[in-house]
Amino acid sequence: MTKLNVTQFGKGPETALFVHCSLAHGGVWKSVVGPLADRVTGFAPDMPGHGRSVPWDGQGDVHDAVTEGVRPLIGDACHLVGHSFGATVALRLALEAPDKVLSLTMIEPVLFAAAKNTPTYEIYRDLMRPYLEARDAEDWSAMALAFYGAWGGGASWESVPKSAQQAIVGLMPMVAASEASLTEDSCGLLTQGRLENLSMPVTFLRGGQSQPVMEQIHANLMSRIPQAHEVVVEEAGHMLPISHPAPVSEALAAHLTAVTTV
Repeated sequence: MTKLNVTQFGKGPETALFVHCSLAHGGVWKSVVGPLADRVTGFAPDMPGHGRSVPWDGQGDVHDAVTEGVRPLIGDACHLVGHSFGATVALRLALEAPDKVLSLTMIEPVLFAAAKNTPTYEIYRDLMRPYLEARDAEDWSAMALAFYGAWGGGASWESVPKSAQQAIVGLMPMVAASEASLTEDSCGLLTQGRLENLSMPVTFLRGGQSQPVMEQIHANLMSRIPQAHEVVVEEAGHMLPISHPAPVSEALAAHLTAVTTV
């Protein structure tokens, strides 16, 4: 099992586990936890190959590797918060150990398999054709450019420092290896009956300026989780935990209050 570097925020009585998106690191959650520092002790691991964690070894399934690294941090009871790829890991952890998860907050989980067989999904795949072709050709530079253009939150590739561009290009093989879990649901997150059995409070957040496929993913997942609700931050894109941390803090704060008053 890969031991991950973990950043700790806050000193509150409630425990929260934060799982970042691809290309980021655990430190990006600082602004989310800040307003809740007296209520939450947050643990934010760096995924393999990200931040200060060791590189991904290229072996096995990426989703398995990240989940196995994060799983020990759940403890006996915690609130789970995840963004993008990290949100799919948070969902998996909640499905595996629902008795240990007090609440689940998912920010744009990129579980594309949930949107399959819809026009929105087909439009998205057409949009991502340059990304898919670059991935299949193992042209990591072209793949990075296409990936960042779709999911970088609106910032241009040219605005990214050269050192950061190189780091992003270096992570593209890991991103490519996540395709089976995200598009084919190789982890079985969508297996009939699993989502329906979640009983903890669940909140979805998405940016109104993000990829339209995210609205479809949210709608399809929420249709199977009766108690789930959605918060839309109209002016935000995909990177809303970084660009608009306040709504994420507010969503988690509502879960803290709800759980405390039960």
